[in-house]
Amino acid sequence: MRAHPVFADMPVTIFERMSGLARQHEAINLGQGFPDAPGPEDLRQVAAEAILKGSNQYAPSRGDPLLRKAVVEHYWRLQNVALTPDGVLVTSGATEAIAAALLAHVSPGDEVAIFEPAYDAYRPLIERAGGVVRAVPLEAPEWRLTEAAIEAAITARTRVLLFNNPMNPSARVFDAEEIAALARACMRRDVTVISDEVWEHIIFDGRPHHSLLAAQGLADRVIKIGSAGKMFGLTGWKVGFACGAPDLIAPVAKAHQFLTFSTPPNLQTAVVSGLAWPNARLELMRTELTRSRDRLARALIAEGYQLTPSEGTYFMGLDLAASGLSLDDETFCMRIVESFGVAAIPLSAFTTASMRRNVVRLCFAKNDAVLDEAARRLGQARRVLS
Repeated sequence: MRAHPVFADMPVTIFERMSGLARQHEAINLGQGFPDAPGPEDLRQVAAEAILKGSNQYAPSRGDPLLRKAVVEHYWRLQNVALTPDGVLVTSGATEAIAAALLAHVSPGDEVAIFEPAYDAYRPLIERAGGVVRAVPLEAPEWRLTEAAIEAAITARTRVLLFNNPMNPSARVFDAEEIAALARACMRRDVTVISDEVWEHIIFDGRPHHSLLAAQGLADRVIKIGSAGKMFGLTGWKVGFACGAPDLIAPVAKAHQFLTFSTPPNLQTAVVSGLAWPNARLELMRTELTRSRDRLARALIAEGYQLTPSEGTYFMGLDLAASGLSLDDETFCMRIVESFGVAAIPLSAFTTASMRRNVVRLCFAKNDAVLDEAARRLGQARRVLS
């Protein structure tokens, strides 16, 4: 029996490919988005104690009731988003939440809009659910969500919008004006929104996070996706949330029960503790990441690179053309991992549209010594390749 072509004909992800090359060439891996740090010790301690003293059997499929309640309180306290525990589903990572939401709300032939560059899981998950992808590119380096882009994406045929804010991989944080314009279009076209907001706490320079779930008129049509792994720098925990009106979440929960069914109970217990952190603790994590971002940026600028803005996420972009390099992004990434020992991700891997192939994504959530050495090697690469 032939496998389904959505996955059978698909290459491995760019993350797997570049991480494999990083291992092969013993390179510094600034490609895949995970921190070097082990994560908050107090949360790891809670998780360890929960393994020894708590249940290690299946958790409730919808999630530990204490965690669902903690999610409700967290988003009300920090984002003024009104939820009930019946409107919260705990999943094994945010990507599983997105998959379950698409399976629940996309029927074969439904048009699903995305803005590119887009997280590379979106397209195959939409297509596996039977949807038809409508991809609209945003223009570098501003990646602004213009009225024209919104109108091009959300048409009379659009049934679902899969939206990402902050936006991976462009590191863009959309402002209140852009979110309001998007909300108006979704209401006008009667669109259901899956709003991937996993980077919501990793935003820099005092910018606020504007959740689509809090936008006027969208409370009954938005499924907000969150990630404890991103919030607390514990990406391997894979604890995600799907949040929204109970009627929207109920079919997502039904899809989830046939995907992973439930999420490890000890990790859920630890996330309850993390969600109760005061905002000052989250701000401290943002401050530390801002310092890492700025350290790498200064070093790369000193080496002659021009960067695209990094407003949120773990990422920044190298603008190759502005840096005096004529190589396209994929060629550059292959050259630097093979010859200079640094792995990065070409931004063109996140788009199917025709766009300039001259931006490379780097992860700066690394320790100082790693960032300094990476910048030194990239400076050598620029001098050789320009």
